[in-house]
Amino acid sequence: MLEQEARALGQNVESVDTTGVEFKGSSFDAMRLNLESRIAMRVLTLVKRFRCEGPDQLKRMVGKIEWDTIIPAGGYLSVTSTVHHPSIDNTMFASLLVKDAIVDRIRSVHGRRPDSGPLRTGAVVHLHWHGDSAGIWIDTSGQKLSDRGYRKMPHAAPLRETLAAAILLRTGWTKSAPLVIPMCGSGTLAIEAALMAAGRPPGLLRSQFAFQHLHGFNSQLWADLRRDVTPRKPRRGRPERPTIIATDHDPQAVEATRRNAETAGVGHMIETAVCDFADTPLPDTPGHIILHPEYGLRLGDEAALQPVYKRMGDFFKQQCGGWSGWIFTGNLKLAKSVGLKTACRVPMRHAKVDARLLGYELWAGSRERSEAAS
Repeated sequence: MLEQEARALGQNVESVDTTGVEFKGSSFDAMRLNLESRIAMRVLTLVKRFRCEGPDQLKRMVGKIEWDTIIPAGGYLSVTSTVHHPSIDNTMFASLLVKDAIVDRIRSVHGRRPDSGPLRTGAVVHLHWHGDSAGIWIDTSGQKLSDRGYRKMPHAAPLRETLAAAILLRTGWTKSAPLVIPMCGSGTLAIEAALMAAGRPPGLLRSQFAFQHLHGFNSQLWADLRRDVTPRKPRRGRPERPTIIATDHDPQAVEATRRNAETAGVGHMIETAVCDFADTPLPDTPGHIILHPEYGLRLGDEAALQPVYKRMGDFFKQQCGGWSGWIFTGNLKLAKSVGLKTACRVPMRHAKVDARLLGYELWAGSRERSEAAS
């Protein structure tokens, strides 16, 4: 999905693996991806790849890089790392080696060094070291791109924003059809949908990215890019917007959805209500309906949730004929209680949970009558 998105944003993807996609691009491309990608977690720019067999070699190779031309001496630096090497049993040690090599290089040229620490509020460098191969990257994002900035009132087990966007894209929602989100929680699915429908890049909600703290950052180019991707208001009348409905039986969840949507600037696009998921009002025109129930991963919860999953299947069968129905869950055992045959099962990860996005064909009337009518 990330490859498809990158290609849609004009990138010529060269390789794909389970952790991301790689392609050649400019600093402008990095800025644009940070601004417009809905499902990427971060945008990394490769500085150097090298063979590395131990800590001493790591520090030596990193120290050869001309960091004085990349990171300002008066700035702030943080280092992150992903390490799989027998000589390293603590990634913090590897990050410390990289940080020391960088600041030593900058101090040797400028006579002073940047401050450093864990906060990703300045320049961010990432080490990826696997076996005897190491790569040093500039993390142009800093804070994860999933941190949009609008979720001021999180609810229980909120969806990560990038995951919510990926779910919406995978369901095939067209941005014009009605979208109904019972069990809305803190509203992430509904808000991401509204941002898509409005054509608003998610990065517009953020105040800063790590690339703004590097040598060569062009503030005018960045301002022009932000202006170019900001949706224009129509000169006459109101733009057509899809119906987006978010409900939850918990009043606090609905209040969180309302406040977060207002913060994101899309509060006017989302209809909310406090009700049981089965009482959610459905528009006359069918669209997409997505349920995100609890997973019941704690002892005793699973038995209590089994009737809820069965009711979800009944709700789909009895009230959602003609709709595109979806359930996102991290409990495949409970998913069997839905009692409907899945049309597709999409593997996804919710934090550390092995989850599935389950799609259902919901026929209006009997399947035989629907096929005969077509």
